[in-house]
Amino acid sequence: MSANSSLIQVDNVSFNFHGLKVLQDISFSIFPGDFLALIGPNGSGKTTLIRIILGILKPSSGRVVLIGQELHQFTQWQRIGYVPQKAILLDPYFPASVREVVAMGLISLKRFPRLLTRQDESSIDKALDRVGLKGLKSRRIGELSGGQQQRAFIARAIVNGPDVLFLDEPTAGVDADTQTRFYDMLAELNLKEGLTIVLITHDFGVITKHANKVACLNQRLFFHGTHEEFCSSQTVQDLLRGEHHLVCHRH
Repeated sequence: MSANSSLIQVDNVSFNFHGLKVLQDISFSIFPGDFLALIGPNGSGKTTLIRIILGILKPSSGRVVLIGQELHQFTQWQRIGYVPQKAILLDPYFPASVREVVAMGLISLKRFPRLLTRQDESSIDKALDRVGLKGLKSRRIGELSGGQQQRAFIARAIVNGPDVLFLDEPTAGVDADTQTRFYDMLAELNLKEGLTIVLITHDFGVITKHANKVACLNQRLFFHGTHEEFCSSQTVQDLLRGEHHLVCHRH
C-alpha cells in the first residue's frame, strides 16, 4: 500500500447513545507509518471512536473505510491489531502460559479444528521476540509484571503481522519507568518495522517523544495534524494552558 493511500478513513461519523450525542461529525485519515496519539478529556468519546473503527459499535451516521474497504464489507481482521483497556491480567493463578496467550491471536481466526501449525509456532516466537519476551514464553501469564503482561498482549495483537495497532490507554496503572520502556518499544515497532500505531493516551510525554500525529477529541474533532502543527495551534495552546511546553519540546 502506498504511503499516500490512507489505511483508515473516517468520514462524518456521529454516534448517539440513548439520545445523547457522544460523537459528532468526525472526519480524519490514518496513513501508513503514522504514530497517532488520540487525546481528550475523560468522556470525550475516544474509546467509542476506536470501537466504531473496529466495527464493535455501529455509527449513527457516517462511514469508515478500512484498508480500501467499507467497514461492513471488511473481513481481513488479521490486518488490524487491538489492545483494549484493562487487558492486563491481575490473577497470578490464571491458567495460561505467555505462549498460549499470544496463540489466542492466531486461534481466533482459525476454523475448527483450531490447531496450530509449525508456521504458527514460528509466528508466536517472532512476536514474543519483537516485544522482548521470547525467553518467558513458558511462564504463566499471571506471574509476569504489569509491564511484561502489557508486552505479552502486544505480542498477541501483532502475531498476525497487522498493518495497524490500536491501543486504548495501555499504561494505566503502571509506574513511570515501565511506561517509558513500553512507549520506547512501540516507537521501535513503528520506526523500524513500519507498524502504524493509534494510541489513546493521557500521557503528554509520549506525544513529546514519539507521536508524529495528534488528534484532539471532545465529542467533535477539534484538531488533527502533525506534532509540529499541534504545537503551533492556538486552540491546543488554550486547551493545555500552562502544560503545552511539555508537548512542544522534542527530545
